[in-house]
Amino acid sequence: MEKKKLTLEEAKKAGGKKYKEKVQKVLEEYENLPDEKKHQSHLYYGYGKGKTTAAIGLAFRALGAGLSAAIVEFDKGHDQAKEHYYERRIFLKLKELGYPIELYSTGCERMNEDGTFRFKNAQEDFAEAKRALELTKNLIINGKQDLLVLDEFVAAANYHLINEKDVLEILDLYDKNRRFELVITGHKLFDGLEEKVDLITENRKVKHYFDKGIQARKGIEY
Repeated sequence: MEKKKLTLEEAKKAGGKKYKEKVQKVLEEYENLPDEKKHQSHLYYGYGKGKTTAAIGLAFRALGAGLSAAIVEFDKGHDQAKEHYYERRIFLKLKELGYPIELYSTGCERMNEDGTFRFKNAQEDFAEAKRALELTKNLIINGKQDLLVLDEFVAAANYHLINEKDVLEILDLYDKNRRFELVITGHKLFDGLEEKVDLITENRKVKHYFDKGIQARKGIEY
């Protein structure tokens, strides 16, 4: 026998009294938390596609909800002539339109003229990573943002541009200044990191067209 389909009004009333009471209790408990307890830290990591996409998506959602956002990009600089991360164009346009978004791009150009990628770190790369750390500290202590995204922050430690202790110290600093939501991205966990954040999502590669020789594409990967 086919199960009866509920109307929208019937569906609203379904679920049971105990379930509704439980949900209401959770909502009330959250609303009664002090502000510093409401804000959470997120980590999106792994070798699958989508870490920056998730972080950037949260920033767009925050702006749509009337919140303010700040983004610090670690090791994502360019030579001013070429742009490799086209989402920056949207954020800069949104800023021109009056949306409360601040974007801080740090790092040196990684793309070589022949289209290959530079993996070796130079002195300038380390200097830029240090600048990104200082920007981050200032935003945590003095920033007015509702959401702070540190893109490739953990990756900067994974690839030795900063130290792992720098990441942990930043998270400790955030814990003392929980006025906003914090989002960080990277490739892999290291000792002590998991305990410092409230949410961890792993972007695990199951299959990727890169393995077939498909290269990073404008508007899709960058």
